[in-house]
Amino acid sequence: METNPADFIFAHHGSIIMVTPNTDAATEWVDEHLSLEDWQWMGAAFAVEHRYAGDLADGIRADGLVIS
Repeated sequence: METNPADFIFAHHGSIIMVTPNTDAATEWVDEHLSLEDWQWMGAAFAVEHRYAGDLADGIRADGLVIS
């Protein structure tokens, strides 16, 4: 049985959360909803302060995307 990957992967790193858009739908969501600075990106993931991660996750889930 094949499972679909999570759209986003959230990884806790102390005071920041690294968020990786893991599907094309996730990448499109980021492009449409977020204004990120170049310094926030580390490879394929972007950094978000811990205090904003909950609201970000709520918005992602409200649009029907899956977080792991």
